[in-house]
Amino acid sequence: MKLVLGIVSLALATLAPAACTPARAEEPAELRLGAGRHVYRWVSGWGALPDGKQLGNTHGCIVHDSQGRIYVNTDTEDAVVVFDASGKRLAGWGKELRGGLHGMVLAREGEQEFLYLAHHTRRVALKTTLAGEVLWTLGWPEASGKYEKAEQFSPTSIAVAPDGSIFVADGYGLSWIHKYDKERRYLKSFGGPGSAPGQLRSPHGILLDTRVTPPVLLVADRENNRLQSFDLEGQHLGIVQGMLRRPSNLRIAGQDLVIADLAGRVTILDGKNELVTHLGDQPDESLRAVNGVPPEKWKDGQFLAPHCADWDAQGNLYVVDWNATGRVSKLERVGR
Repeated sequence: MKLVLGIVSLALATLAPAACTPARAEEPAELRLGAGRHVYRWVSGWGALPDGKQLGNTHGCIVHDSQGRIYVNTDTEDAVVVFDASGKRLAGWGKELRGGLHGMVLAREGEQEFLYLAHHTRRVALKTTLAGEVLWTLGWPEASGKYEKAEQFSPTSIAVAPDGSIFVADGYGLSWIHKYDKERRYLKSFGGPGSAPGQLRSPHGILLDTRVTPPVLLVADRENNRLQSFDLEGQHLGIVQGMLRRPSNLRIAGQDLVIADLAGRVTILDGKNELVTHLGDQPDESLRAVNGVPPEKWKDGQFLAPHCADWDAQGNLYVVDWNATGRVSKLERVGR
C-alpha cells in the first residue's frame, strides 16, 4: 500500500508544475496577400512614429532612392518625411511646402538623384534635392491658352522623360497634360476634359512607361476608371480598363505595373497590362476612398484609400492611403 501511494505522489508532483504554468500566447499568424510571383507579407506597424505621434494627412506620393530610403508626402510642415526600410523616421523637411504636395517622382540624372513634385494648392511644379533644397518652380501654364486664370490649374502629378522633357498633369483642374522641354519652356497640351478616347477626367497620376520602346506616357484617368497611354508627343495610343475602380497613381518595376486604386485596393498588372492580382481589397464599401477613417478602424491586410504605391529595389511594396491621420503600409515580398 505504501508503494502504491508513493507512486501516486510522485506522479502528482511531476504533473503539478505543468498544471500551474500559464499557457503561452500564440504568436499572430503571418498575414500574406497576393498570388503567383506577387505574394507579400503585411508588415504590421511599419512607419509608426514614437510617442504616438501622427504622421499627418497623407495625400501625396511615395518614392525610394538608391540608398533604400523611403520618401512620403504629408500635408504637415514635414511635407516630405524620410524613413529607412525598417520604418524608422530619418528626417522631415518642407515647411514652406506645407498643405498640398501631391505628385512626386524621383529622377536619376548622372550620379545625382532629384525629386520632381506637383503642389496642387500652390499650383506649381518644382524640383528639389533629396534634402529639400528647391532648385526651381514652374507656375501655371498660361502659354497653353487653356486657362482664363491660374486658379483653374491644380496639378497632381509629374513625369520626366529621358531627354529632360517634363509632363505635368492637371488632375484637380481642367484635366489637361502639359509638356515642357528640359529648360521648362512650354511645348504643348493634350488630353482635356471628357470621356472619349484621349480625353481625361482627372488625370490624377502619370508615369513614364519604360516597359516599352520608345517609352510612352501612362495616365491614371481616375474618374473615367481607366488607364490611357500616349506617345511623348501627346498622340493617344490605347486604353486599359475593366479591372480598375479609381486608379490614382502608377509605378513600375521590371515589366510589372502597380496601381494605387483609391477605391480600396492595390492592383498589379503584367507587361501586357493583364491582371496579376489585387491586394488588400477593402470589403467594407463605406470605408473605401474615405479620408477620415480613424486608426481604430484600420485592419492589417486591408487598405482604405490607396493614393500611391512604390516598389523598392528588393521588390517590397509600400502603399500610402489617403488618410487624415496618415497611413503608410509595407508589404514584404516573399514570392517571385
